[in-house]
Amino acid sequence: MVSEYLNLLLADDDKDDCLFFTEALEELHASANLTTVHDGEQLMMMLTKKNADLPNLLFLDLNMPRKNGFECLAEIKLNKKLNGLRVIIFSTSSEQKTINLLYENGAQYYIRKPADFGDLKIVIEQALIQASQKTMSQPAKEDFIISGRLKLTAV
Repeated sequence: MVSEYLNLLLADDDKDDCLFFTEALEELHASANLTTVHDGEQLMMMLTKKNADLPNLLFLDLNMPRKNGFECLAEIKLNKKLNGLRVIIFSTSSEQKTINLLYENGAQYYIRKPADFGDLKIVIEQALIQASQKTMSQPAKEDFIISGRLKLTAV
């Protein structure tokens, strides 16, 4: 598992998904602090607050109220303070057009929310392993999607 302590931020309006994510993280015994926000405006206010401590990794849902994940990703990548933030899209969408657009817009990885709790633990663990590396650059397009059954390859 990951040896470095990580500050994680989950932006997701679905309370059940947030609960499952928290439980999976606890079962992994990850050295991490998880903060959750439930809409895009709340996310962007938190990230752009003066002297805000940025998370090591942001898990970003696409379908949120007030400001969706696409809008948040665009704002993050256009903001000099935030554009180095590691963003993993965490969504139920499986449309290839959407996934391609997210890749082009600079997300590091894409996770389709698994229905299986065991798969959820696997994708979170793989994301944390990647986040603990000194540099987490965007992988080749064919390795952009993290799934519970396929392990990430080192980038």
